[in-house]
Amino acid sequence: MSIDGKSAPGGETRVKVALLLQGGGSLGSYQAGVYEALEAADVCPDWICGISIGAINGAIIAGNAREKALERLHDFWSLVSSSVTPFPAFEEWIEQACNQVAAQNTLSFGVPGFFRPWIIPPFAQPPGTPAALSYYDTSELKSTLERLVDFDRINRREVRLSLGAVSITSGNFTYFDNTRMRIGPEHVMASGALPPGLPPIAIEGEYYWDGGLVSNTPLQYVIDQDGPDSLLAFQVDLFSARGPMPQNLLDAAEREKDIRYSSRTRLNTDMLKQRELISAAAKRLAAKAPELSQDPDLAYLTSLPDVPSMTIVHLIYKSKHDASFSKDYDFSRGSLEAHWIAGRTDVETSLKHPDWLRRKAPQPGNVQIFDLDGRYRGPYG
Repeated sequence: MSIDGKSAPGGETRVKVALLLQGGGSLGSYQAGVYEALEAADVCPDWICGISIGAINGAIIAGNAREKALERLHDFWSLVSSSVTPFPAFEEWIEQACNQVAAQNTLSFGVPGFFRPWIIPPFAQPPGTPAALSYYDTSELKSTLERLVDFDRINRREVRLSLGAVSITSGNFTYFDNTRMRIGPEHVMASGALPPGLPPIAIEGEYYWDGGLVSNTPLQYVIDQDGPDSLLAFQVDLFSARGPMPQNLLDAAEREKDIRYSSRTRLNTDMLKQRELISAAAKRLAAKAPELSQDPDLAYLTSLPDVPSMTIVHLIYKSKHDASFSKDYDFSRGSLEAHWIAGRTDVETSLKHPDWLRRKAPQPGNVQIFDLDGRYRGPYG
């Protein structure tokens, strides 16, 4: 089965490659490592769908030529990393203490090229303004994006780019998609405007916050929007739904955050399978009862599109390098490098696993899921 997004030899079903990037702050360097390994394996995304930090990484990848994308990712993550790298620790508690110091440094001083505390505190700002609704100013991020991302390239649609955000006033989840609109820095920033830290972003008179407030994974959007092509989706999650029982308040804070922002891959794929079962049952009923051929309810059910073939490689950041409730705002260089290496290693391991190498060829309604550790959870159908 071809996975390069091009027509496969011998008339095999075309495979479209999607890269799905979850939100997770500084953990997003794991996504950069994932992309590095995919690029080295010649797996190039046709579609990138991101939320929050995933929107930033996605814009950098989609907004640069393939030979430049990895370099620009390095530029971004080098820029936002702390210039102080803690000394190597032989005791886990010392390393965790260093990570906590780095996270507190982020809270106090912000992140270079990303966000800085407002000079005038929020309570002294005019009511209703972005500065009155947040602790940090993200104007530096706009400059960073304009320097690292070619938005003209994004809007030429060589790669589809979809960015999730939520309207503050309506509460509706929306995707800024370059197949439907022009994408600019403001769309990327809106997807990552997590309150109350970062300010809301105005687009055409509407203010938006981080899409992770509604859903921190774009899988459902891809399922709903996908066409007839076979889909190979690399879903990169930065928070794990599964985890140990907390032992103290700090553990509880970390576990709560993991649960809140983790994706629901099994729920989404079960819904996809249910859709396929309903469609198949409706067609069988139409064949058994031709007198119902004009019934509008049956006509609606039989008009549902067939579920395309889907192969989902689920990559979940699980490293305990910096396990703490502050792991998503620890921008220390050591932590970011560890995340990057973990992402690269996880892809390399998954693409060499026997279950991946023995995966089935695309078939309509067939859904295959591969976990990070190579555990095979499919196919459906």
